[in-house]
Amino acid sequence: MDKKLNIAIVGLGNRGKHCFGSLLKQRSDCRVAALCDTNRHRAELVARDHDDPAIYTDFAEMLDKEQLDGVVITTPDEFHEQCAVLALQKKVNVIIDKPLATTVSGCKNIMAEVEKSGKIAMIGFNMRHNPILLKLKEIIDSGMLGRVIMIENSEYYNGGRTYMARWNGKKSSSGGLWIHKGCHDFDVFNWLLGFPKPRKVTAFSGMSVFNPDNYPFEIENEIDPGPSCRECYYYKNGKCPDAAVYNEDEWGKEAQALDGYVKDSCMYQSDMSVHDNGIAIVEYENGVRASHSECFVTGKSYRSYTIVGTKGIAYTKTDDTKITINTRYKKETITFEITPVEGDHGGADPGLVDSFVRAIKGEKVKTATFEEGMMSTAIGQAAELSKEEERVVFIDELLNK
Repeated sequence: MDKKLNIAIVGLGNRGKHCFGSLLKQRSDCRVAALCDTNRHRAELVARDHDDPAIYTDFAEMLDKEQLDGVVITTPDEFHEQCAVLALQKKVNVIIDKPLATTVSGCKNIMAEVEKSGKIAMIGFNMRHNPILLKLKEIIDSGMLGRVIMIENSEYYNGGRTYMARWNGKKSSSGGLWIHKGCHDFDVFNWLLGFPKPRKVTAFSGMSVFNPDNYPFEIENEIDPGPSCRECYYYKNGKCPDAAVYNEDEWGKEAQALDGYVKDSCMYQSDMSVHDNGIAIVEYENGVRASHSECFVTGKSYRSYTIVGTKGIAYTKTDDTKITINTRYKKETITFEITPVEGDHGGADPGLVDSFVRAIKGEKVKTATFEEGMMSTAIGQAAELSKEEERVVFIDELLNK
């Protein structure tokens, strides 16, 4: 039997524990050999799910002491660059959960280390492994729609109670939601279209709901909400429909005492530099136009896509099992039924983890390059800049710095 690959995970939040950790545990060809998180209490709790992994609070120390075949980087986005550079300098294969970094310059720094290291380096664009989108890509590449001239997608995400209540809702940690969340969708645009170069971006976004003017309850006796859900008067008395209290062991007082991180802070007191809804528009050098809208004030989560070509138009949703095409001249409707795949994100997460393991073994797999990761970050960064400065931003402004 082949020797199991030794994989480490740095950053033990939801993605580190429940996505990569759980999926790696299910495999017979690798093991989670080490865990790293600045919060040792949380790392010790995650370690219970695995076969006696080493535990670290210092990433550099882990890299020095462990013989690793790969590292999964699922820290908050602001630390992606630092962790990736360190791992690549130690000649360790890496997969970085999206985004690659929060700035184009950060992406370039990682890419420079990839070139010097010669190691496997992947970015976690799991949406490319979604069966619906894989079929949509096949349809576009077949020419069935003709020349694509426009692409639209919308993401409705019931994520206010998660994104706005934790580090994702702070621009200092995420780079802004056009980068943290939008990079998924910008990458899907680039991938579906065959990677034309984006030319310019404009974006409109704002915090329309998750602010102190919109508490979903009446303030009583001048009692302030928050600061966290578990401490809040309105949660304790059943008055806040948006309250989300997390596992006490991982996110309660003992964990908070080590680093002060509160996962269930009041979402109505979020960082106002991020948005809860917005629209971004991208124009490519080949003339294709794409629009992406995202909204975190919803009761359901899904992505929808519309692809317009010279011969037809295609529609699909990621929570559906079909793609519908209306042809332009024959006036016919063609429907493709997609077989569902088990796993989170429509079966995309298992495909992502499998690709990383196979790549470490030396197999050739189709995966996102870091150049592609940088381009999705560039679009997201341009959207953030467009919103901030109220102007059209040209991608070369960021790429040529």
